[in-house]
Amino acid sequence: MKIAVIGGGSTYSPELIHGLAEAALGLGLLEVALHDLDPARLEIVGDFLERMVAAQGKKLSITRHLERKTAIGGAHFVLVQIRVGGQLARLEDERLGRTHGVIGQETTGIGGLAKALRTIPVLLQIAADIERYAPGATLVDFTNPVSIVTEALLRHGRVPTIGLCNIPISQREELAAHLGVASEEVELDSVGLNHLSFIRGVKVRGQEQLPRLLEELAGALASGKRPANLPDLDFPPELLTELGMIPSDYLRYFYLAPDTIAEQQQKPKLRAEEVMAVEAELLAYYGDLRRSERPEALKKRGGAFYSRAAVELITGIHHNTGEKQVVNVANRGIVPELPEGCSIEVPCRIDAQGATPLPQRPLEPVIRGLIQHVKAYEELAVQAALSHRRRDLYQAVLAHPLTPSAKVAARLTDALVVRLTPEW
Repeated sequence: MKIAVIGGGSTYSPELIHGLAEAALGLGLLEVALHDLDPARLEIVGDFLERMVAAQGKKLSITRHLERKTAIGGAHFVLVQIRVGGQLARLEDERLGRTHGVIGQETTGIGGLAKALRTIPVLLQIAADIERYAPGATLVDFTNPVSIVTEALLRHGRVPTIGLCNIPISQREELAAHLGVASEEVELDSVGLNHLSFIRGVKVRGQEQLPRLLEELAGALASGKRPANLPDLDFPPELLTELGMIPSDYLRYFYLAPDTIAEQQQKPKLRAEEVMAVEAELLAYYGDLRRSERPEALKKRGGAFYSRAAVELITGIHHNTGEKQVVNVANRGIVPELPEGCSIEVPCRIDAQGATPLPQRPLEPVIRGLIQHVKAYEELAVQAALSHRRRDLYQAVLAHPLTPSAKVAARLTDALVVRLTPEW
């Protein structure tokens, strides 16, 4: 097997490659081909990965490519983890949100839209390269915003595509720790979109645990403490008990938007600035020839269980395991309240056919409207990314549930058009 990693110079790569190296023998994985546009980062990260794999005692060839087609050629899986415009573009996205008093996070709100507009055309070019140079390969998209990017690939690409995020596997691990059981014993019933999902069931060895969990989690939140094993769960306790589900941490941007905006405005540094500092620290570590172990600072970068999610998916497809995993795939009537063919994030059966979504019960009214609202925005965002028309962009901004008014929508649209020139 050969796996290509587009965006191989990412500071995330050691986390990913460490997991792939551990699984290499069972997968028959011989080569991981790294592609990056930045030769300096590719050299630093590539050198470190070679030392790391050697320290693991694994036989895995790490090759480096500045030309995308040579990295992709002959690959069985192509993992995409790119950031078009780099962290500086992310910084401007977050500043745009702060300037206009709206959520500027990189996957949610105006920040997610700005990133999607830059990213979708590039991802479709990558998909075309896969179709040409690695026919039959599966594109695994880690690139945010996963839901919108996967939507574009499913509707306008011509290669097998699965959107992957570390949040579902993190939720499973955190809930397993809270329940005091092995993660393999936990099965999540989750429905929605990436970063907009709801856990409607938590089974341990076939027994439903959600009512007990909601009571315990709400009790911890009511006492003023976040649950020890779920540090990012930060909602009013009544939300959990009355909703009867566990919302994704990212739903805080929707359910507590004014609080979140106020918190962001008060922070001395934007998240992009924090990440840039962490990346500089990581690159310095990777460049130290004495280093061969994954650094502790990698935890500050985010992406817990990133490699495990990828290995579970690739193993399930390669070995036709039929195991369940929550991933992003095309809706084929599984969620009838959403458009046919759109991207959804649900439990899927992973086997030689790829990822097949499992049946879902109807969406409860309390979550149905928000999911449909955000999906309509995502459809418009994809259209805007492809058409480069201001009208389409304005409609996408206007349709987002976090846009407070038509006047703000117009100002945000104008600001994005200026940033996207000359393409627009």
